[in-house]
Amino acid sequence: MAYGMLSFNGQDIESKSWQVLLQLFNLVGIVILNRGNCGLSKCVTRYLLAMSTADLLVVILNVLLDRINNLYFPVTFLSITPVCALRVVLYVAALSCSVWFTVTFTFDRFVAVCCQKLRTRYCNTRTAFVLLVSVSVGSFLRSIIWYFVLTPSIVIDNVPWFCVTKSDYHTSLFWKVYVWINVIMISLLPFVLILAFNALTVRNIIRANHIRCRLRIHGNEQNNTDPEVVQRRKSIILLFALSANFMLLWTPFIVRALIWREENYNYKDKTLNGPIFVFQEIGFMLRLLSSCTNTCIYALTQTKFRQELINGAKYLFTRIVKLCK
Repeated sequence: MAYGMLSFNGQDIESKSWQVLLQLFNLVGIVILNRGNCGLSKCVTRYLLAMSTADLLVVILNVLLDRINNLYFPVTFLSITPVCALRVVLYVAALSCSVWFTVTFTFDRFVAVCCQKLRTRYCNTRTAFVLLVSVSVGSFLRSIIWYFVLTPSIVIDNVPWFCVTKSDYHTSLFWKVYVWINVIMISLLPFVLILAFNALTVRNIIRANHIRCRLRIHGNEQNNTDPEVVQRRKSIILLFALSANFMLLWTPFIVRALIWREENYNYKDKTLNGPIFVFQEIGFMLRLLSSCTNTCIYALTQTKFRQELINGAKYLFTRIVKLCK
């Protein structure tokens, strides 16, 4: 993964505008989840709040403070090399948090469904808090190394400006190994873990549902809806929707990382139509989009969340009408 004096392609303006708009919905989602009226347990709510907050930081740091800032305000305080490098560190840390919060949430639901003896001790707000803090601290510490990858592009009056990667970044064995470790830790390993936990969870749910159906048939209750199965189905839909969203939107980035190195990341080459470059940019776009869609997923899968969203819109509309009068 390379970071440098990032420029911005005018063709990306529309996609970044949509990401900013979706991120406003993400902020609304944080407010609604924080109210705690969505019918979710405190443990699940804490994971969802952490995921939404990390997603919000990813887009703020990468889209607003990096790409859009470089497009409209190419030379600002944010362009000073130490500040620029710090933005890169915070962005990588936020991206790592966003990914691993999804993994921890998936594992929490796996334990809740498949590990009955461990569920009481593990699936609680205290464990969720410890895990989320640990992931946050670990992500930040692992991202600090990017501060030392970058060097000033130009020095004016003893003030270093912009960020470009050091000359040995693409040739040094150390950085090549670290880049692969970074790819594995931020994309490949989480992808495999989420897929494995979901597969085990699905197998357990199918087995449990078959057992319950047999018991109900023997008890002559086959004509009644099983509330336990219905509740389990609703709770698991959210998990699968979030996990599927992550895996689908991250797949192009993972495929590109496994096959090709990053190409023309700083837009130095004027040729922007190469198939590898186009595929790379699609991967970057979808990876950022995965940080903007969670609120939409909540609205589509959770009835009480939709009701809270409608109530908030009604309240806002009422306040606007009163102010206009």
